Amino acid sequence: MARIRTFIAVDIGKVIRDRSVALQENLARTDPDVKWVEPQNLHVTLLFLGEVDDRDVPCVCKIVADCAQKLPAFSMTVATVGCFPNPRRPRIIWIGIGEGTQPLCQIHDALEIPLLELGFRREDRRYTPHITLGRVRTDRPADAFAAALAKLTGWKGGDVMVTEILIMASKLTPQGPEYTVLGRAPLA
Repeated sequence: MARIRTFIAVDIGKVIRDRSVALQENLARTDPDVKWVEPQNLHVTLLFLGEVDDRDVPCVCKIVADCAQKLPAFSMTVATVGCFPNPRRPRIIWIGIGEGTQPLCQIHDALEIPLLELGFRREDRRYTPHITLGRVRTDRPADAFAAALAKLTGWKGGDVMVTEILIMASKLTPQGPEYTVLGRAPLA
């Protein structure tokens, strides 16, 4: 029995992806000690399921498909740049979601209950939709990065129509994760 590292996500589309990569390149000039997410791997995570038995993947896909059929497609706007926990000691660099936050939270909440019943665990943190741009590798002060981030408060990544939910596999490799689509669930 194989186990597949699995998550549920929304694609961000080409325009937002290209603008996100340009943003990564801009920020990389101020703080080179960041592991940037590969362009093809940029997405909004709805739920991270962890290691899933390959026998359970069809059931996960069905839960996502059933949920997606009940929810309409929606527009998502990507804007703002930030980091967790704060700009002086950043760990995760992210892009925020403007319009579309509520539908993403609604999908997350609708999926969480049937997945809990299937045996998956609830996240400890409250769900906040975002796109992870990179992970900081060191714990040193980041004054140049904080200054660059402050200049990007008005950054806009664009809009995309969200028409489907993706069930994804993540294979960890020395070069970074490789993502594969396990299933697609169209929204109503």
